[in-house]
Amino acid sequence: MSIQAEPDYESDQLVVDLSPRTPQQIAAFYEGRGFSDTMIDLLREQCFITVFIENKSRDILWLDLNHWQFTNNDGPLVRRDRHHWKARWQKMGIPLAHQSTFRWTLLPEQLDFLPDEREGGNIILPREAQPFTLSARFDTGEQREGEPIEVKLENLRCADNP
Repeated sequence: MSIQAEPDYESDQLVVDLSPRTPQQIAAFYEGRGFSDTMIDLLREQCFITVFIENKSRDILWLDLNHWQFTNNDGPLVRRDRHHWKARWQKMGIPLAHQSTFRWTLLPEQLDFLPDEREGGNIILPREAQPFTLSARFDTGEQREGEPIEVKLENLRCADNP
């Protein structure tokens, strides 16, 4: 299923929806929050995907981005996580307020989803011209003892400006 479909994955337990963001959308969003041109230029070069997750089950579902793999025909894509961006922003001398705002826009690295709970945020990958695949695992149960949910989404793409 492509990332233009709504939602990309849905079962009786889980909804996962991915929305790619164009460089223009990303620039406008962060410009509206007072980010510098240097930060915005760097962010325009990335592949932003906004992720929405909903727990439709009556059990706890576990998001752990260590269990998400992005791949294309050349192999794995390295997701640019919170640690990557914190180090980058600190090296650039970015104000803490902007670092905090940026961190707030990212999908949490790990989170337990209670029944009917929803969460969203951005995943950032290197900008790729070719399609890629997401393989994601969600553990289930209070102690992660339940049957995991495996999600595979193929033919995903970074969004380009119109």
